[in-house]
Amino acid sequence: MVIIIHENNEWIAPFETAFQKFSIDYRIWYVPNMSLDLSEVPPDAVYWNRMSASSHTRGHRYEPELAAGILAWLERHNRTVVNGPKALDLEISKMRQYQCLEQFSIQTPKTFCAITKEHLASGALRIGFPLITKHNRAGKGLGVRKFDNEATLQAYLDSDDFEESPDGITLLQEYIEAPTASIFRMEFVNCKFLYAIEVDTSQGFELCPAEVCELESNCPTEAIAKFTIVKDFSIPNISDYESFLEQSDIGIAGIEIIYDKNGDYWTYDVNTNTNYNPEAEHKGNQSAPEEIAKYLISLA
Repeated sequence: MVIIIHENNEWIAPFETAFQKFSIDYRIWYVPNMSLDLSEVPPDAVYWNRMSASSHTRGHRYEPELAAGILAWLERHNRTVVNGPKALDLEISKMRQYQCLEQFSIQTPKTFCAITKEHLASGALRIGFPLITKHNRAGKGLGVRKFDNEATLQAYLDSDDFEESPDGITLLQEYIEAPTASIFRMEFVNCKFLYAIEVDTSQGFELCPAEVCELESNCPTEAIAKFTIVKDFSIPNISDYESFLEQSDIGIAGIEIIYDKNGDYWTYDVNTNTNYNPEAEHKGNQSAPEEIAKYLISLA
């Protein structure tokens, strides 16, 4: 049996379809409706943690903390968990993501982290302009804004438009100027590279690839294909990413990179509850949900 631990029902349908195709017995643990008796023994199953850093945007601010306790409970009882406690820890903190990535010689953008606006203002001088702000705990590109100079950043920090990260930590990050308005998201299953998708960023940084997100965030008459699977994608150090995932207890993930004008690439996000775009997968003859289903059942 496979048990999915999650907090967003709208993201689950593609995986249920894949599980049903392979006749996999599965259960859904919807964390917002859960409580936990620590004296109980968890069912004998393969568990897949899909807790999201963006849960607060759906009114689920404290669900990651409850999920962390659930994962510790499963670990105590020696249950098989895909994307376990360390994966969740990295999912909800870009600060910790970047430091872990750098341990595997994976290049991340220069980043400054602070709580107070005063420290953010002074930290911007260390990063230099242009720069972007982002939340330490976020998802879908929420909180990402670009600033070209000190005055515009200060005006934002002083305004009612300032968006605070749910954990109170804001990041300032060097702006990577890409040759095209796109980023690349590498998908991994069983810690192995599956495919890469090019994401058009001309309309902004809210980059959730799930079909429901795409319908919500884009004009329905827009002709641009926002997500496209890249044929024969490769980078020299793909094995470093696979090692990072394996050592970080992350079996399933999407990792986002951006190229600069010199052709160097920078890693800026690890998503451990990755979603997939059905239109792009259909055109690219891929199915990550089916690969995940086969991977999870192999662990049973």
